Parts: sequence; structure tokens; C-alpha cells
Amino acid sequence: MKKIFVIVGARPNFIKVAPLMETLKENKNFQTILVHSGQHYDYFMSKVFFEELDISEPDYYLNVGSGSQGYQTAEIIKFTEELLEKERPDLIVVVGDVNTTMASSIAASKLYIKIAHIEAGLRSYDRTMPEEINRVITDSLSDLLFTHSRGANVNLEKEGIDKEKVFFVGNIMIDTIVNNLERIKSREKYKELGLERGNFILLTMHRPSNVDVKETFISIIEALKEIGKRIPIVFPIHPRTDKMAKQFGINLNEIPNMKIIEPLSYIDLLSMENDAKCIITDSGGIQEESTFLNIPCFTIRENTERPITEEVGSNTLVGTDKDKIVASVMKCLDGECKYGEIPELWDGQTAKRIVEVIEHEII
Repeated sequence: MKKIFVIVGARPNFIKVAPLMETLKENKNFQTILVHSGQHYDYFMSKVFFEELDISEPDYYLNVGSGSQGYQTAEIIKFTEELLEKERPDLIVVVGDVNTTMASSIAASKLYIKIAHIEAGLRSYDRTMPEEINRVITDSLSDLLFTHSRGANVNLEKEGIDKEKVFFVGNIMIDTIVNNLERIKSREKYKELGLERGNFILLTMHRPSNVDVKETFISIIEALKEIGKRIPIVFPIHPRTDKMAKQFGINLNEIPNMKIIEPLSYIDLLSMENDAKCIITDSGGIQEESTFLNIPCFTIRENTERPITEEVGSNTLVGTDKDKIVASVMKCLDGECKYGEIPELWDGQTAKRIVEVIEHEII
């Protein structure tokens, strides 16, 4: 029996490993061990997702906690290395692009333990994004690279990654949506907020490039003030955004029709996405979720590592300029919304394909 470590640390990781853990545990060839670094330690950033998605409690919790990029990365490497030396798994599986993903890969590679990276090959080609550094380093160290689009395969080929290590399997996050679609569609969270289905905008914003730069933050807020005159905006506020707004003296309550609420659980958030007129976000995951749900999405970033959501799906990259954001959203409110198609292999069967590859490659 082969021993596999699945290592997670932040909200997007939990959503992606839920179907993987279920599929791995059904396979008698594997002993599957779940490791949580503790990178996200807030309840709504961590535990609630385990409960809602029926993920078993982690076998190991490293309790790393918050800190600077350097501190957090170093702590994860240190604790992961100690655990890997003790357990000596045959393979570690990491997902996405958070600090836990990169740090665990570094620890495993120096101990000659094989690495599988789910969501490999995503590139924004913007090295000012911490996530981009994490992606590039993790992919360069990985032995099995699982991609969610053919464009990601092209990115890896350009970087000289051996084609034999790359497997196009589809988007594992869609597995989780498919598995919970009935709950998502029947939840109707908007009713609790006194809203009408299809008559509100869902806003999420948390990236440092948007909320840590005062001029950019203000530009986005000024756009929201214009948009809020036309339609209610629901904003599940991220702790980082709340902190920076207060630090910059930005009064979010000045935005007309704005409902600021606490962060939402997975099902509640997807319910709000599904029932919104459109979405304004800087989240990579929401670009993908909205594409699958076919809800118009406006991404307030200058680039995206998920171009397939714009090329095929319902996403539009609008940057952070006030006038461009307002013009794009108003066009949708006037009836000219962008709708798209579901990308190839975003079909709810990605976890199955991943496990088949792992079984073939390590047994």
C-alpha cells in the first residue's frame, strides 16, 4: 500500500481536495493522510469548509498561523520537513498556489519525495503576485503536473517541463460544485438578505494589489459608488480588506446600496454567485465558479492566470480603472451581459482522472 500525503493550508485548497480525498480513500492501494498547515486559521477560512464539504479532520495540523511571507513559508518548510522525515510518504499532493503549496514542495523535493501538483501551469506572467512565484517554483519541482486547461499545458511546455510529467485532467474545483449543485441551487441565501434573485451584484475583493495600494483601492470604491446607484451590492468582506479600509480611512458605508456582511461559507457563497445578476471580484476561484455557473463576472485585475474563463467562459477582465469598471458593469445592467460555455473537462470527473494517473505512475 502506497502512502500519500495531501497537504492543504487555505480555503481554496479545501474546496479542491474534498473530491480528491473521497476518491483516494475509495482506492485500496493507498493510505491517504491529510495534512493542514494552519496557514488559514480563522474559522470561516478553515474549519467551516471541512464541516460543510464533509472532509475528514486532518491527520496532522501544523498550526503555522499568520506572519509575513518569509516567516510563514519558513515555518511550513520546517514543520513539513519534520513530518515527512517521520512518515516518509511515497507521494505528496499539493494544490493551487498558496504558501503551503510551494513550501511543502520545497520540503519534499529535498527529501527526494515525489510531488503531484493539482492546478499546475496557471500563469499570469506577473511576478509582483506572490502566487505567481509559488506556482512557478512548485511546477519546477513537481513530478506529476495536473492541468485544468490545455493552455496550462502550453505554459509548462514553454518552461521546458517534460511533457511526460504533464496530465490534462480538467478542473477539480468543478467536481466540488457538481457534487453540491443541488444544495447550492436550493440554498437561496439572497432571501435572508432581503434581495431579489438576479437583482444584485456580488462583490469580493481581497488581493494585496487592490486593497494594499490606496490609489487602487479608492479607484475601485469610486466605481462601486456609481454602480451602487443602480443595483444593490453584497460584499462579504475579507478581514484584510476591512483592515486596509480602516487604515486608509476609506468609509465603505458611503457606497449606495452596499450590504457589507461577514465572510460566507462555501455553499452560501456559491448560492449568492448563482443567484446574482453579475459578480465583481479579484478572486481566481470565483472566475472559474462563475464560468461554470454561467454568471457574468467582472475581474478587477490587470491580468489573470485563468484566461480560459475569459476566452471560453463568462468572465471579463476590467482592470482597476474606475471608468472601465463602471462602463463594463453598466453595459451588463443594460442587458448586454457576456455569457459563455463550460470549458473542456470541467465535468465533475477530474478527481477520478487524477487518481487513475497517480495509480498508474506510483504503483
